[in-house]
This record gives sequence, C-alpha cells and structure tokens, in this order.
Amino acid sequence: MSKRCVVWLTILLLCMGCRPRPLAETVSFMVFGEPAEVAAYEQLVAAFEAQYPAIDIQLSHVASQADYQQRLVTAFSSGNPPDVMLLNYRRYAFFAAQGGLEPLEPYLAQSELIHESDFFTPTIEAFRFEGHLWCIPQNVSSLVVYYNRDLFDAAGIDYPPDDWTWDEFLSRARALTRDTDGDGQIDQYGVGLSPSLFRLAPFIWQNGGELVDDPLQPTRLALDSPAALEALRWFVDLQVQEGVAPDLVAETAEDSESRFLNGRLAMYLNSRRGVPTYRTITTFEWDVAPLPRGRQAAGILHSDGYCMAAAASNKAAAWALIEFANSPQGQELMASTGRTVPSLIRVASSPAFLDPALPPANSRVFIDTVPLLRAVPIMANWPAIEETASRQIEQAFYGQISVEEAAASAVELTRPYFQASGSP
Repeated sequence: MSKRCVVWLTILLLCMGCRPRPLAETVSFMVFGEPAEVAAYEQLVAAFEAQYPAIDIQLSHVASQADYQQRLVTAFSSGNPPDVMLLNYRRYAFFAAQGGLEPLEPYLAQSELIHESDFFTPTIEAFRFEGHLWCIPQNVSSLVVYYNRDLFDAAGIDYPPDDWTWDEFLSRARALTRDTDGDGQIDQYGVGLSPSLFRLAPFIWQNGGELVDDPLQPTRLALDSPAALEALRWFVDLQVQEGVAPDLVAETAEDSESRFLNGRLAMYLNSRRGVPTYRTITTFEWDVAPLPRGRQAAGILHSDGYCMAAAASNKAAAWALIEFANSPQGQELMASTGRTVPSLIRVASSPAFLDPALPPANSRVFIDTVPLLRAVPIMANWPAIEETASRQIEQAFYGQISVEEAAASAVELTRPYFQASGSP
C-alpha cells in the first residue's frame, strides 16, 4: 500500500471514530416538593438514566403547589407542557378535560414492570376520569393526628389510641390547652388544623354526610345538609367555642405547624407530607395516630400521580420514566425521604417505608387506614370549588360568620363551577 493510501486510510478511520453519537432522547419532567423531595427526584433521575442511557431527563422543580399549578396552566396554554409531571388527584382533571394529558391505561396494560393490582385501589381509582386512567399514583396518604408525646407525658394524659372518638379527641385537646405562665394568655394549644374544605371533609363523612349531593354526578355542594352542618359546627367550635385551636390573631402571629415544631402545640392534623420536616425535631418525641371517628370511621385520600402530556414528543420515553418511577426501585427511592407512603402495596409494607429506626413509630397507621379513605369528587373545576368553599369555612372557623352562613354561601358561590362542569 502506498504511503498516500496509508495516510488517507488513517484519516478515514479517525473521522469514523470522531463521528458524533446520536443525540439522547430528551424528556422534560416537572415536580413540586420540599428540598428533601427534590434530592430524591434527582436520585430517581440518576438511577433512571443509568438504566436508560439513551434518554436524558430534564428535571425542573417548583416548591409551592399553588405556583406549580400556575406554571403548568401557563405551560399548557403556550403549547409547551412538560412531558411528564406530578399532579395531585384533585387537580389533574382540569388538564385531562382540556385534552392536555395522555391516557395511560394502554401503557399500564402492556407493562411487565408494574400492574394495576400492585397498587392500593383508592389511588388507582382516584386517577380515573371520564373512562380513562390519566396518571399512575406515586403515593397514598391519609389525614392523621401528629402529637407531641412529651406534652402528653407532662400532662399525664394517655396517647391517642388507634380507635378513638370525637369526644376523646376534644377531651385531650382541652386538657392540653394551657396558659403555662399565668399571664391570662394561652401559650400551648391542644390542636392545630387548616380550616379548609379538604380538612373538613372526613369529619362530614364520619358524621354520615356528603360533600356533594351526588358523589358520582355532583351538581352542588351539600354543606347545608343536617349531617354536614353538624360536622361543620363541631369543626368550627374547636376554635370558636372551645378555644383549643388558635384564633386568627394567634394563628397569624405563629402558624400551627410552627407551633407544633416549637413544642407549643399538642396535636396537629396533616398528611404524610410533614414527616421530613418533623424528623428535624430534636427537642421532643412525636408520633402519629389516626383521625378520631364520629358515627363511623372515615379518612380522606391524599395522592399524587405521574402524568404524561398528550403533546409529549416521545411517548415511549416518557412512559419509560413513569414506569420506572413507579417500580419498586423508584418508589423505594422516594420513600427514603419520609415524605411519601408508597402506592405500591409491596413497597409500603417493606422496611423501605416501615423503617423502625425513623419516626413516626406508628407509620403503619398510614397503611391500616387505607380501606377507610375516600376521595373528593374528580371534576375539572374542583380546585376552584374547594378554594371558594374554604374561604367561607375559614371565616366561620375564626368567628367572622356563622356556620349556617358559611354553608349557605359556599353552596351558592360554587354553583357556577358545577354548571360549568356540565352539571344541570
């Protein structure tokens, strides 16, 4: 071979070796959550990319759910939504009704990694709307009572049991509401809670009432029914009559969650969301208990799901991310934050979630109460209905209007949202 041929062959081989690789498929992925959750999502993405090197995940994060929802509305309106996003079950129907989401039942049916029967039933059912499954549930939670064990011990009061009543709850709240320095002002409250429709809902169900006139085809709120009014009055009286919850002045000065963290609130109602924050507490011991029951036991579902945009450019790659995130490996990564109760039955029952070395000691309460969970109506306009009704409930909770006025106003002010959703 001539010297010239050798040179050209060398150049050719070098050029072939320098040929650029095909660009990785890009999937945009948007989530919300606190810093511990963001770190877990970054680990999730890293683990996924290690298994799928041809797919590049672009992770973006918004801390506040309200800001997150607005960002998504803007993104969908501009025709540039994220390929995969995390949505609460109370909020996804708005996007599904607009044609913005991809139905996922065909993908799940063909998956060899996850199956519908692997998930807690309430979570799957909450993401069905108009005959389709729109998202795959990441987590399941219930509203529980977080309590300060040290305050109970100091007062000589028994910890909340796994089966207790409204009266037993109120009795403890009274005993734990105290003026500790004798200045005539309450320094330690028995209970803290958010005065909203979502927090009120399980108590209405426990009292035999309903949020809406027809849970399957709602046409109006039913807060003015006798059972709902009775539950609303009990809820409001925790602050107005009993004074075991902070009034508006006290809550504005220091919100209830901060009071709980600072050791000046005995019981606080929240979902699993608070666990990463509460695990930073070093000044007292805490645990969780189920909600007290009324005439019957009932809880309210908290669940977020991974959803795919209908406009996703590569749906196979987007589904691969959703599938991996909801595999045992993906859910174990998220469970490590403490924030989520895995929606996979297998993972929720494993040490990945039930870690005896980490509080709360009674984490099983989140699993044991799953059969009692109910979901709010799945409607495109439900977020607006909930927000409008919650403003009236808050006014009643702080003594600005009566229970009857709050219920009547909530019913009337939300009628247009039901009508806009197609209700008569």
